[in-house]
Amino acid sequence: MTNRKNDEMLEECRLCPRECRVNRNQGQLGYCKTSARVKAARGALHMWEEPCISGKEGSGAVFFSGCSLGCVYCQNKEISDGSAGKEITVERLAEVFLELQKQGANNINLVTAGHFVPQVCQALILSKEQGLHIPIVYNSSGYEKVDTLRLLEGLVDIYLPDLKYLDAVLADRYSHAADYPVSAMSAIAEMVRQQPKPVFDDRGMMTKGVIVRHMLIPGHVKEACHVAEYLYNTYGNKIYISMMSQYTPMRMDFQDENLNRKVTRREYQRLIAYVCDLGITQGFWQEGKTAEESFVPAFDGQGI
Repeated sequence: MTNRKNDEMLEECRLCPRECRVNRNQGQLGYCKTSARVKAARGALHMWEEPCISGKEGSGAVFFSGCSLGCVYCQNKEISDGSAGKEITVERLAEVFLELQKQGANNINLVTAGHFVPQVCQALILSKEQGLHIPIVYNSSGYEKVDTLRLLEGLVDIYLPDLKYLDAVLADRYSHAADYPVSAMSAIAEMVRQQPKPVFDDRGMMTKGVIVRHMLIPGHVKEACHVAEYLYNTYGNKIYISMMSQYTPMRMDFQDENLNRKVTRREYQRLIAYVCDLGITQGFWQEGKTAEESFVPAFDGQGI
């Protein structure tokens, strides 16, 4: 992708479903609160992804600043609101990828990179020309446009999206995006088109495929069950499904009382029992005390 093509896409930005149409090249900020210059807050080995992503060595996670979704309960709000992070060049981003590979990362994990897809594509091409060979993971909220995802075809090996809601009312209440269900379902279909079959190496590490995540929100077991049922009925064994219990209230002043507490053991057990009854065998679930801040790393610019 040429620099000129990159500039054109950011002159009237429509990379995400918000379609803000701002000129990010001139520093205008849309919903994601970022300009055309890549901004990231951390590039380091990350141990808290699914076992086939992190492994023992860790996933080479690059946490990008800004977000096109903006969930009210966001665990990474420090960077999702665009306030934390460091602006870097495409060339420096390519170097970060190569440095993580040198540190022994199992993969390069692009965390919330949707609003920087043109720049990320450039950095991936550049780093691959310089010897980057480990799998590329695209770690996403699921709130994506199909046309934007198609720019990543041939560059991304593993898609790791959320499917947060199928209920538009919940999506509007918690993420100010009533169109989230439609957008996310279309995005996941495109991801599966690009990577239709899970592939693992001899260590059990995923090298290609799609893992769809759903984080159980307190008080919404029924919605989580609907998400699991939809994914299994639609994709069967083409994907892996990850049901997460790690919801952590980052503040305690939500008007919705469900958001002021953690998921109970009983709620999560009900969800996992339903998932098992559906017949899902290609899945992940969490054990132990997962709702801890250890899942939220320090966004101190490490590795950037």
